[in-house]
Amino acid sequence: MNVEILTPDKKLFSGDAEYLDVPGEMGRTGILRNHAPMISALKAGQVKVRDMAKKEHFFDIKGGIMEVRNDKVIVLAE
Repeated sequence: MNVEILTPDKKLFSGDAEYLDVPGEMGRTGILRNHAPMISALKAGQVKVRDMAKKEHFFDIKGGIMEVRNDKVIVLAE
């Protein structure tokens, strides 16, 4: 799946990933390839991305919104 993590200032991550873990308002949410479409509010915490080479990337956010659609995930983070 294609993942983009954007802030008002810069792009934190852009690329293919096999797994994404975000701090959702109702608890942590894991996203895999072909996940059902969804929109979720995010709270402060850490976003984890595991890329296709199995390397893990971590990003601290203060909140935001995530959209999952057509095997693409966009995280708009503060």
